[in-house]
Amino acid sequence: MAAPHDPPRVRRRGRRSGGDDTRSALLDAARAAFAERGYEGATVRHIAERAGVDAAMVNHWFGGKEALFTASLDIPFDPAVVMPEVLAGEREQLGERLVHRFLSIWDATGGAPLASVIRSVASHEAAARMLREFVTRVILARIVGVVAPDRPELRASLVGSQLIGMGLVRYVVKLEPLASADRATVVAAVAPTVQRYLTGPLDPS
Repeated sequence: MAAPHDPPRVRRRGRRSGGDDTRSALLDAARAAFAERGYEGATVRHIAERAGVDAAMVNHWFGGKEALFTASLDIPFDPAVVMPEVLAGEREQLGERLVHRFLSIWDATGGAPLASVIRSVASHEAAARMLREFVTRVILARIVGVVAPDRPELRASLVGSQLIGMGLVRYVVKLEPLASADRATVVAAVAPTVQRYLTGPLDPS
């Protein structure tokens, strides 16, 4: 007796299942959406629809929009973990903690992810917009909003210029001796300036 034929497989239509391909699809959709619409304009629902998945998959894979935004930049940084660590402690040492944490994250990877992002920024406006919003909205807005006595937007941009500029020189240009300086030396040199930008007077005395 002949063996019965297997029934033909039917390709399912509709939303993707929750496998690894879902995570990749969400990242691709997020990169496009954040580049086109910015952080505020790119909603979780829009990103999920663009990826062909349920919006609940964003929380399942990334824990929320902010973490998805970070992952879409391929930056080894979890705001939910790092921000409480930076904000915990004396206000007068906030600049020191911020610079130390920044260097710790990038030194652990040799600065490669940051270097890649900065190189992209130089030639792609969409990448520049994503990095700008990551620095100002995801990182600095949380910190500056808590401690700044005035002019929070200016203070946030000043801190961002210090951190990104330091990253550019240390990891992309690799200007010596900053490129190979030990972390404690860099923190001691840069942190006071960052602290002044965060909490000190900005106007000439």
